[in-house]
Amino acid sequence: MKDNFAPWRNELHEIIFEADTKLGKLFDVSLLVLIIISILLVMLESIEDINILYGEWFAIAEWVITIYFTIEYILRLICVYKPSKYVFSFFGSIDLLSILPSYIELIFGLAGSQYFAAVRAMRLVRVFRIFKLAKFLNESKVLVTALKASQAKITVFLTFILMVSVVIGSLMYFIEGGQGSGFTSIPRSIYWAIVTLTTVGYGDIAPTTAIGQFFAAVVMIMGYGVLAVPTGIVSAELVSADSSMLHTPSTQACKSCLKEGHDTDAIFCKYCGEEL
Repeated sequence: MKDNFAPWRNELHEIIFEADTKLGKLFDVSLLVLIIISILLVMLESIEDINILYGEWFAIAEWVITIYFTIEYILRLICVYKPSKYVFSFFGSIDLLSILPSYIELIFGLAGSQYFAAVRAMRLVRVFRIFKLAKFLNESKVLVTALKASQAKITVFLTFILMVSVVIGSLMYFIEGGQGSGFTSIPRSIYWAIVTLTTVGYGDIAPTTAIGQFFAAVVMIMGYGVLAVPTGIVSAELVSADSSMLHTPSTQACKSCLKEGHDTDAIFCKYCGEEL
């Protein structure tokens, strides 16, 4: 595969998938600008008065952006060893979804469909590509590392909170059930417990008895602890991850497995062994 890979495809891969060169950074910045413009267009199109006045201009701008994304998508397929692997990857799927709506609207005459506008809004997910820029690379890796390290603790904590919500909801149903206050069933009471514990407080259900109100006040105070615990867990892992990741990895991306995050002096991919 590597022997059939022309030098210009290597250079193209360095520009499109990496950000170690000026052209690579320029490409990523231009991509970021177009993504932001595209999202703004989707939002403005949803405002009827503005869409009536500038709908034609929005359509032209949308097609210009779509054509750019289409060319970019094709170039990404060209400069990797296994195009099918990229097509079915997470970002590959997002890239495809970002251009399909315009062509589907053109073929089937569904222009202006709110459903396709919602799909086009998924282009915002592509902004995460820009985090590979040197300025953000290490910070994004620290955040991801901290979230992964916190996953087990937060899962246990959320499971505990769910059980507490069931207990609180059941007790509130016992206290307020049949009083005409909205606690018509245990599941609905559990819903109230979750809303209250998370300090959302919609107010669509509220206790009416003195005991119920006192119990609700206790649950509200407990809610502050619910917010503080996961924040503390992630914060502690962030500090730990930040201290253990003092070096900034390169933005090199493997043309075979598409993985990033290699060391600056890496010659081979640490995931699949392919030469970088």
